[in-house]
Amino acid sequence: MESKDKLILVLGGTGKTGKRIAEQLRQLGLPVRIGSRSASIPFDWEDQDTWTPALRGVHAVYLSFQPDLAVPGASDCIQAFTSLAARNGIKKVVLLSGRGEPEAEHCEEIVRQSGLDWTILRASWFAQNFSESFLIDPILAGHVVLPTADTKEPFIDASDIAEAAVAAFTSNEHRNQLYELTGPRLLTFPQAIEEIASALEKPIVYEQVSLQSYTDLLRSFEVPEEYISLLNYLFSEVLDGRNAHLTDGLEHMLKRKPTDFSEYIKKTIESGIWKS
Repeated sequence: MESKDKLILVLGGTGKTGKRIAEQLRQLGLPVRIGSRSASIPFDWEDQDTWTPALRGVHAVYLSFQPDLAVPGASDCIQAFTSLAARNGIKKVVLLSGRGEPEAEHCEEIVRQSGLDWTILRASWFAQNFSESFLIDPILAGHVVLPTADTKEPFIDASDIAEAAVAAFTSNEHRNQLYELTGPRLLTFPQAIEEIASALEKPIVYEQVSLQSYTDLLRSFEVPEEYISLLNYLFSEVLDGRNAHLTDGLEHMLKRKPTDFSEYIKKTIESGIWKS
């Protein structure tokens, strides 16, 4: 177990995984600093002047890059940040990475070569994208439009990723290890929506459209171009079937099965997030 006087910086500390990691670390009595633009000590990936103050006094870092390691310029940021972290005496980095993304794998290699102790968590699509991201509004509206139907994905609960990250911070067992984390079951997006609709006892129409039509729809809702570009990349390249298989990375780390999508649905309904 890490010493209780060793501060952990959680980048993206208000995001889907970061907020859960911070909560779990605090429950263990470990000191946490939130890394976000709105934090008391602000951290902004686009402003390197904020990096050094956020790293001051820090022992370890949860490294979650926004919006995704696949976007242009991400590897330059990871290189600059890990170099700065090493110079500032940081001992350990836990990197959140993505499956099937060559750009993310390049960032993983940068972390490996940083001179820091590292653990890499290469995760599948978050189940929370249906409740805390771009799919929540369509679900509430009862009409989900996406440019995919047949590709299967092992959606993973962000709470499982958080628990894996905490394990990496609190045990030397995971030093300099890469874990590929998935949920326990493969689902297509229509199947996932069908399960959500059934549990909510409300109709949700799933409509598959072309990638161009989807892009046009996002623009009509004034979604930022950077986010549109990322979704285009994910739906056109990453969601091509290359990740349609399960792994035992989470079970190896936590000695239990990953949370099933049905359990994620149950927890989300109980939270009230899907109440329209």
